[in-house]
Amino acid sequence: MTINPGSTIGIIGGGQLGRMTSLAAANLGYKTHIFSPEENCPAGHYCDQLTVADYDDLNALKAFANSVDVVTFEFENIPHKSISFLEEHAIVRPGFKALEISQNRLKEKDFINSLNIKTAPYARVENTNDLIAAFSKTGTEKAVLKTTELGYDGKGQVVITRQSDLGKVWQDSAMSQAILEGFIPFEKEISVIIARQTSGKSLCFPPAENQHVNGILDVSSVPANIEQRTHLHAKEYTTKIADALGLVGLLAVEFFVLKDGSLLVNEIAPRPHNSGHWTMDGCVTSQFEQFVRAVCDIPLGSTDIVYPTVMKNLIGKDVEKWSSVLGEPNAKLHLYGKNEARKGRKMGHVNYIQSTLDDLK
Repeated sequence: MTINPGSTIGIIGGGQLGRMTSLAAANLGYKTHIFSPEENCPAGHYCDQLTVADYDDLNALKAFANSVDVVTFEFENIPHKSISFLEEHAIVRPGFKALEISQNRLKEKDFINSLNIKTAPYARVENTNDLIAAFSKTGTEKAVLKTTELGYDGKGQVVITRQSDLGKVWQDSAMSQAILEGFIPFEKEISVIIARQTSGKSLCFPPAENQHVNGILDVSSVPANIEQRTHLHAKEYTTKIADALGLVGLLAVEFFVLKDGSLLVNEIAPRPHNSGHWTMDGCVTSQFEQFVRAVCDIPLGSTDIVYPTVMKNLIGKDVEKWSSVLGEPNAKLHLYGKNEARKGRKMGHVNYIQSTLDDLK
C-alpha cells in the first residue's frame, strides 16, 4: 500500500535519526508524529506532532497509531508487546520480525547463520560455567561478552582473554543472559545500507568503511577501500538478509572484512544508521529520504555517489568545535540539538565532501 505525500508518518523514538527523518519527510510533503518518552527530544523540534509517553503505554500507543498513516522506528529497542500491539492498529514498517530479530544478538546470529552467511563464532551465556564452556567453544584467544539486548555504542560489553578471571567477569557484568563472540582478526569494518519496498524491489548504498573508537563509530569513508568482489558479496549478503526478513524500510548490515577479503556479519539494524550519514551530502539520495520513500512505498531514489565523502562524528565535547568546522572548506555540519554534551554522546557529525578519491585519501 502506497502512502502518498500529505500523509502522516508515525516515528517511534525521538533521537537524531528521527529528527533527520522528519526533515527528509517534510521535503517530500509528509507530516511526522514522534512518539518518545522525552519531551525535549531532538526529533521533537522538527515534527508536526509529539506524543510524550512510555513505550509500553498502550493507551498512548493506540492513540498514536490512530493518528498516523504508517508507523516506523528510528531505533529498535522497544518492548515486543508494544510492537505487536501497534501492528493491530496501524501499518508498521518494518514489522515485528525484523525488530524482534535485531533486538536480540543471539536470535540475530542464529538467523544470519541460517542463511548460510558467516558470523564470528558465538555461544549463549547464562552463568559462569556457560562462560567457561563458551570461551572454549570459540577457539579464540580473545572474545567479547555482550548483553543480548539493549547494548549499543560499546555499552553492555566487555573484552576478555584467556588470562581473565571468568568468574569475576561474569559477576561484574551483572548480566542475566549474554552472548560470547570470539574475536576474529580483521582488516577493516564496512557497512551496507539497503532500502526495500513492499514489492521486494531494493537498492543498496555503496559500502562505507568505518573506524570505531571505544566502541563508538568515529569516521565513515565512502567509497570504501575494498576489492570489487568484497563489495559485491557485501551487497549480496545484505540483500539476502533484507529479503529473508521481509523488510520494508531501511536495513544496515555491519561486516568485518578479513585478510582474504571475505566477510563476517557483525550486526544488523532495521533503520537509518550512523554510517549512512555521509549520504546527506555525498549521495544523490540521503538515507533519510530513502527511508521515507521505502516506508511509504514510493519509488526509491538513486544511490549513486556524488562526492567521495568522509563523515566524522562529533562525540561529547567535540561539538564545541562547531565554529571552526564551519570555517573549513568542503565541511558540511549537522548538529542534533541536544542540550547536554555528555561523554560518549553523539552530538552531531560533519561530512567532508571531496572532489576526487585522492582528496579522500
